[in-house]
Amino acid sequence: QVQLVESGGGLVQPGGSLRLSCAASGSIFRLNYMGWYRQSPGKQREFVAAIFSSDSTKYSDSVEGRFTISRDNPKNTVYLQMNSLKPDDTAVYYCTAEVVAAGLVTAYWGQGTQVTVSS
Repeated sequence: QVQLVESGGGLVQPGGSLRLSCAASGSIFRLNYMGWYRQSPGKQREFVAAIFSSDSTKYSDSVEGRFTISRDNPKNTVYLQMNSLKPDDTAVYYCTAEVVAAGLVTAYWGQGTQVTVSS
């Protein structure tokens, strides 16, 4: 089994910054993909950012230029640096990872961390 544990959420004023972390632990041979999604009340979960084993990255249009995703491979950890935060960024942020282990490829999700942008 694999666990994803997020941290770093909280309350921040508009224009401020936060850094989210997500550490994967357990039986992991390789992490193909790590990423972040978010969900606001009454809305569907939406893609935010992803980083692949090639270190290529992808962002949603709404965060491009403000958020940066990175990973620390030895620590199986992914980070999301969020700058110039807006009230619309308020949501529960979920980490996800595609894990290769024992010949299987499985997607896992973290429990989520709340980000609130408000004055």
